[in-house]
Amino acid sequence: MAMADSKLLVPELSEAEKMGADTARFEELLLQASKELQQAQTSRPESTQIQPQPGFCIKTNSSEGKVFINICHSPSIPPPADMTEDELLQMLEEDQAGFRIPMSLGEPHAELDAKGQGCTAYDVAVNSDFYRRMQNSDFLRELVVTIAREGLEDKYSLQLNPEWRMLKNRPFLGSISQQNIRSQQRPRIQELGNLYTPDSLRPEEGPEKPHLNLWLEAPDLLLAEIDLPKLDGALGLSLEIGENRLVMGGPQQLYHLDAYIPLRINSEESKAAFHRKRKQLMVAMPLLSVPS
Repeated sequence: MAMADSKLLVPELSEAEKMGADTARFEELLLQASKELQQAQTSRPESTQIQPQPGFCIKTNSSEGKVFINICHSPSIPPPADMTEDELLQMLEEDQAGFRIPMSLGEPHAELDAKGQGCTAYDVAVNSDFYRRMQNSDFLRELVVTIAREGLEDKYSLQLNPEWRMLKNRPFLGSISQQNIRSQQRPRIQELGNLYTPDSLRPEEGPEKPHLNLWLEAPDLLLAEIDLPKLDGALGLSLEIGENRLVMGGPQQLYHLDAYIPLRINSEESKAAFHRKRKQLMVAMPLLSVPS
């Protein structure tokens, strides 16, 4: 099979002289990024074996039966960015894809539960220092379990029940196997910034995504402020709160917000009010206790 022409991987630069200087600079960076990407793909990083240490085990289920997830740890796995819970909440409300917890997702292994019935177990490993920090934070533990569950669903095409409980006095189910991890991290994606954004490409229509501010008022209470400067009152506002989601719509499609919140919200007890002077929607969301 013939190799694809490498010139097809980047835009032709023959028209660059006719474009503005910003466009030419953007093309140059795009060409450089394409070369770096090709080099990164040809030099595959080697992998190394690790032996994760047991942490805690959670129980959930899928359509095929019981599923256990062993949350383990290893110093060989890089830690996530060091930030406080408030900083993390702020990042989640601004850019939900911006925060990453490096973790190793192990292969499924068949086990027997306490009643001798067949089940499936997965081992998920995070950094050891981060694991110790997570032990003292229900928020971080909930976040790790959510990301691990979603990662396993994506990797193995599963549908896991979001409801789970932690096993008491049992740090893992079965035996924890060695895992292969990359010995070097993937190349970091460089942000190029807004080098070339013609006015014609900027969306002029469609609902605006309002600014959302989240904070933990207490261990069991999450508060939210949503800035709505175009509104004078709550008329026409719609608000839906699920167990880990907040969806708000504005009148005449002025605003739309769909925020994923990695905490278990008690939607039935949540309350909202519009602050006319500050033009903000205030939402109080009690949290469900972490299952044990």
